[in-house]
Amino acid sequence: MFSLFNSFKIVALLEGISYILLLFIATPIKYLADDPQYVKLLGMPHGLLFIAYIVMAVLLAPKLKWNSKTLLIVLAASVIPFGTFYVDRTYLKKAN
Repeated sequence: MFSLFNSFKIVALLEGISYILLLFIATPIKYLADDPQYVKLLGMPHGLLFIAYIVMAVLLAPKLKWNSKTLLIVLAASVIPFGTFYVDRTYLKKAN
């Protein structure tokens, strides 16, 4: 039903969205409104999605024939805002 590739695309999208929400919504609310509730709420799901993204990228790399440089770019994109969206558009659309 769901291949590793399709699951990775979904995880990449969700990880990117959770990172954006955490950085640009939850963190400002934490420091400007002194309300850490949203960081606590989004932190754990984002962390799990981040770990899933890394593991799945490493498992998928040989199947997609990514060289070391490409894998490093895909992994680095997980810590750059909007990076996973770039990966989807640049590396995953080609493999589809």
